[in-house]
Amino acid sequence: MRQLFGILCVLGYFGAALLPAYPATAEPPIFPGVIELPAGFRPEGIEIGSLPVAYLGSLADGSIYRADLVTGRGAILSPGPGTPAVGLRLDARGRLFVAGGTNGDARVIDTRTGEVLARYQFGTAPGTFVNDVTITPSGAWFTDSRAPVLYHVPIAPDGALPTPDDTVRIPLTGDIDYVPNTFNANGITRTPDGTGLIVVQSVTGRLFRVDCETGLTRAIDLGAETVPDGDGLLLQGTTLFVVQNRLDTIAVIALDPTGTTGVVEKRITDAALDVPTTVATFAGRLYLPNARYDTAPEPTTPYSIVRVD
Repeated sequence: MRQLFGILCVLGYFGAALLPAYPATAEPPIFPGVIELPAGFRPEGIEIGSLPVAYLGSLADGSIYRADLVTGRGAILSPGPGTPAVGLRLDARGRLFVAGGTNGDARVIDTRTGEVLARYQFGTAPGTFVNDVTITPSGAWFTDSRAPVLYHVPIAPDGALPTPDDTVRIPLTGDIDYVPNTFNANGITRTPDGTGLIVVQSVTGRLFRVDCETGLTRAIDLGAETVPDGDGLLLQGTTLFVVQNRLDTIAVIALDPTGTTGVVEKRITDAALDVPTTVATFAGRLYLPNARYDTAPEPTTPYSIVRVD
């Protein structure tokens, strides 16, 4: 109870800043299991930092929504450019890196103000889908589900963002084999020891370890297991959570420190999941946005975040 009280005190500024206070007769929910998003929002990426605040990107127009996990309330932080926002990742300076999907680009957003700090154009339609992003000490790394490459946005030791000319395109070679006209490399994260990267190939359900310097990929040995429809990745220590979107499932994988082998220990599901795409965590709970790909997107279509204990 003392820890919860401390969180609520810290979050006092946030709830007040987002929306007017609840009426005196209403009691706000505390850490609701389902957080409603704006109708028609079409969420895909989710990110949570050290505070109980979730950031979500819209496939509809690229807007970034900020939600209070304690109360469930939220508001648009940064209006979109009219093109998608897909995977999201925060860096240590509170900047949100946003993958741009079919637009083949990325944005960096200041989470205090919603200001767009930088834009990077990586590819051009229709041969691109910049899907997800992870942060390492050297910078941000983006996957492309249509083209067998990673995009690297180097970040200087002082935090300075690069110019567009300083971004790096690294071809993927080795074990990964891109299948035309479908989703290939999707979610991305670091290996547990930080010496490489891990990507999931949605169409095959295979995980790959990637050499950051060369782009050489090697399949991660999961024995007889695969993770079909693999989407967002979340690494906690040596445990890798893989969202299997159309299966409404999260695979829990125990990795070796180098990320070369793994064991699927269990799969988590919940009746409230409806094609979840990505996953973030806070206080031992998983939070997943329902992308609802099996439901026709309309301006009135409801969307939500689901908490899985």
